[in-house]
Amino acid sequence: MTSNFIDYVKFFAKSGAGGAGSVHFRREKHVPLGGPDGGDGGRGGHIILKGNGQRWTLLHLKYRKHIRADNGGDGGSQNRFGINGSDIILDVPLGTIARDAETGKKLLEILVHGEKKILLTGGRGGRGNSHYKTATNQAPAYAQSGEEAVEKVLILELKLLADVGLVGLPNAGKSTLLGAISAAKPAIAAYPFTTLTPNLGVVAYREDQSFVMADIPGIIEGAAKGKGLGTRFLRHIERNSILLFLVPADADDILKEYSILLKELKKYNSELLDKERVLAISKSDLLDDELKTEISATLAKVPHTYISSWTGQGLLALKDLIWRHLN
Repeated sequence: MTSNFIDYVKFFAKSGAGGAGSVHFRREKHVPLGGPDGGDGGRGGHIILKGNGQRWTLLHLKYRKHIRADNGGDGGSQNRFGINGSDIILDVPLGTIARDAETGKKLLEILVHGEKKILLTGGRGGRGNSHYKTATNQAPAYAQSGEEAVEKVLILELKLLADVGLVGLPNAGKSTLLGAISAAKPAIAAYPFTTLTPNLGVVAYREDQSFVMADIPGIIEGAAKGKGLGTRFLRHIERNSILLFLVPADADDILKEYSILLKELKKYNSELLDKERVLAISKSDLLDDELKTEISATLAKVPHTYISSWTGQGLLALKDLIWRHLN
């Protein structure tokens, strides 16, 4: 099944060229030798990105491989301006980054709903010959050409905006947790890589407050080298304030799994380890107090909590813990 979640698109874009200035002289009855009255050319159309908080994917741009704005119109007689070329406005999700495909250079970033930024600037219109009249040149027979269009191959890359990023091996219970504490309905099944694309959920908290949690596909050892789903989706947790690590209570070695996750994140981007971290041991309804004590002894230096998405055990305490870290 094809996913509707697209977080990367590449396309050719070209802004509009500026219109040429006009070379024209005033010609009216009884004014046989009127002065220059050539108007300015119009501005070429811009390529603009606009933030849309209702979008969560770049799917609508996936099949647009060539995007071109209109050229500006040429100036006219009687100092008439050429028409400006129509701008192309592309709605994008918040968290979208635009890059030059050739150099990889970051051009701009959209983070706010309704925010508009010019991605490619349209060419300025040329000046008409009326601008070039002087005391010694009363009839200039030349005008300025419009500026050329700007063209580039561009990449749009989406990094989801969320407060909390869920990190764990496949089948750790990330999607189950997201479904338990938010209105999100991620796919849940008892096999690895059920989650193939990121999911977002708004988690309600006390006194009508809330925070956003992102569930990304599971990470396995060697992900930094491309194993499993690799690190393709890890960019979606780069903006998160907190990383919530999830390790199931029935894991062979909880501390080892946690260490594997830290190691893979470090290989991808060591700055991720500077973020606030919380370790939640999921499926803890399988544990009695004695087992919890034994596990806690092995995690003495790691802040952790116990939760069960099925029974609701520890979920409110987890929300409290996350909220304290966020605020």
